Amino acid sequence: MLNEPSAGSDIPALPATAPASDLRSRLRAAVDEVFFVETEVDTLPAPLTASYTGRLLIDSETAYARLDDLFRPLDHVPIFMTEGQRQVIRAVKGRVRPQPRPWWPNAVLFILTVLSLLYTGATGEMQRADLPSPLDLLRGWPYALSLLLILGTHELGHYFAARRHNVAVTLPYFIPLPIPGSFGTMGAFIQLREPMRNRRVLLDVGAAGPLAGFIVAIPILLIGLKTSPVMPVPFLDLFTLKAQQTAYVLEGNSLLYAGAKILVFGHFLPDGMRDVFINQVAQAGWTGLLVTALNLIPIGQLDGGHTLYSLIGDRARGLFLPFIALLAVLSITVYQGWFLWLALLFFLGRVYATPLDMITPLDPRRRALAIATLIIAVLVFVPIPLQVVTIGFAR
Repeated sequence: MLNEPSAGSDIPALPATAPASDLRSRLRAAVDEVFFVETEVDTLPAPLTASYTGRLLIDSETAYARLDDLFRPLDHVPIFMTEGQRQVIRAVKGRVRPQPRPWWPNAVLFILTVLSLLYTGATGEMQRADLPSPLDLLRGWPYALSLLLILGTHELGHYFAARRHNVAVTLPYFIPLPIPGSFGTMGAFIQLREPMRNRRVLLDVGAAGPLAGFIVAIPILLIGLKTSPVMPVPFLDLFTLKAQQTAYVLEGNSLLYAGAKILVFGHFLPDGMRDVFINQVAQAGWTGLLVTALNLIPIGQLDGGHTLYSLIGDRARGLFLPFIALLAVLSITVYQGWFLWLALLFFLGRVYATPLDMITPLDPRRRALAIATLIIAVLVFVPIPLQVVTIGFAR
């Protein structure tokens, strides 16, 4: 939610019938408080009212906060940007005023997602797609609880970071997916209801979710691996030929997941003879890290896209096609399941969240945080998320 006008604002609100010249003079008076104007253009298409070129008189973050307070009673919002080596302020008419939204859709989706995750965990535990009794849903509580902790922490990280910066956002929307063989959910999201103020806010809100979820997913994964059985992989008894063709699903390895197995078991698995058959808790930890990896793909409106844009600004747009090309190569040569993400990102990933203030850079601490977040994206990325391993001969 946007802040109310500051009590010290010396630019009074305009009456509805105020002439355009009076509006422009008041906008210029506000701009002159923080900006040395070299050139002014006031013949611009709506919703732009005026554009000023020059240089800031004070640091950009303080200047934006002051000018935003002065523009508020004039129903305008300032945009800070650079053109070449010059600083530019644009006055845009119309402020975003988000209205309250009902909470019940979020609650309904959350309950449905809980049921969907219970179903996924229970059917995996019983190794069957149907449940003899509704009470059998409770068998899936380790998976449901563990994954909800990861996803919920992820979304609340976004939510509380946004509220800390007074950015209007919705409550989390969880997406159920009660399909046999799926993860039980397509994740969750919150909707930003107004633009970010600057790249610092964009990073804080964008990176808070995956980092919070990552911190929770690590202990869940380690606990799950520690309590999962290590058994011989299925094989064909060549002497009795009792085994028919056997197939099982093998979860993919990221650098972090491989390292976690080495940490827990002392060596990498599978080793050709044995493998860890992950239980519900480990499966939830692995799925949570996969969701983190997908969110940290550095494109568009994904958390990775926010992180990259906050770090390098508009240059992030130039990396869109190289990342798409890399994903296309993975889809063709490594894992065809990436084709779905390739299509979605190609058509929907071109839009980036552009802050209102593009002059204020990241401070050193946030720059290090952005780089660390992108390193985590590499560590949790799974080139082949799932594969079906078939052993033996079909009779």
